[in-house]
Parts: sequence; C-alpha cells; structure tokens
Amino acid sequence: MNDSYVDKVLIVEGTSDKRKVKRIVKEPVEIICTNGTISITKLDELIDFLEDKDVYILVDADAAGEKLRKQFKREFPEAEHIYIDRAYREVATAPEHHLATVLLGANIDVHTQFLENC
Repeated sequence: MNDSYVDKVLIVEGTSDKRKVKRIVKEPVEIICTNGTISITKLDELIDFLEDKDVYILVDADAAGEKLRKQFKREFPEAEHIYIDRAYREVATAPEHHLATVLLGANIDVHTQFLENC
C-alpha cells in the first residue's frame, strides 16, 4: 500500500487485472490485488487502511469473483461494486473500452483514448 495519500482505492483479483486497469485509469487510484482470495488478517489490515477512502470493487464475473464480492459486501458495505459484462467473464480479458466505460460510470477518471472504441 502506498504512502502517498489517495482517496480512491480499487480492489481487483489478479495482477493481470491490476496491470490492465492501471493503464486505463487516469487519476491517482490505489489498486489492491487480492490474488483471488483474502485472509482475515489481510482484511483486518485493509479495514484500517480503507477507513476514510472511497472503495471500489472490480472482480471477475465468475464464481470466485462472486464469492470475493460477497465477502467484501459483508466487510465493506459502503464500497461501490463495479460490474463487467458477464460475457467477458474476466477483468483481464474484457476489452479496454468496456473497462473504461464501467470505471467512468463509477466516477473514476479514465484516459479518453480507451473510450473511443465504443
């Protein structure tokens, strides 16, 4: 987690998700990778870190992603959930213009070139 202050945090599953989203997002956003699962210890650490931040959850549209999303809904009920189209199943394989559109819909600033394919 970064020492410099950012007010938005985006939680994703994998490192490939993180790399893809990082290219698209224009504003300073802390991107946290869960590696598909999250332990109670890691959740406790996150609770303190996320206390005064806007939290966004962007996970795959599959069983593992839904399980993780449910866990975050319990632990961070105030988090905003961003959904990709189920047809793409994974954040890492979703088209960049689709990700840019859903991120922009959640008030996360994106590089405009990713919106031009829509």
